[in-house]
Amino acid sequence: MEIDCQPEESIVSSFDGDCVELGDVKDMRLEAEAVVNDVLFAVEEMYVSQSLNSASDVAYINVEIREGNRYCLELTEAGLRVVGHAFDQVNEDLSTQYHETVYSLLDTLSPGYREAFGNALLQRLERLKQNRH
Repeated sequence: MEIDCQPEESIVSSFDGDCVELGDVKDMRLEAEAVVNDVLFAVEEMYVSQSLNSASDVAYINVEIREGNRYCLELTEAGLRVVGHAFDQVNEDLSTQYHETVYSLLDTLSPGYREAFGNALLQRLERLKQNRH
């Protein structure tokens, strides 16, 4: 069987000649962008760090919550955790728990996030209710 793929769009497996599309590998930079887009409405500022080196297995996200506190978050396969209390800051001595989702992490950090999330949910439910009538 012959597989046609472009080298820049794939990773060549070392144990056989088949090409594996990059889409099969979870890229944390893309995951980080999705995380930001998902909750941007409920925070003051949030973006993937351009200063800290992201890779396929780790990405860093800067977030300012509604209360004005700033954090640097690390995103890995293990989840999200706070690694710094300022943008683009990684404190190796900081030992914080991993959260499976950005919602869980922000829920623990920000009462303003909980309120914004609740309000957005209510607005969506109202729109659904209006669309049914």
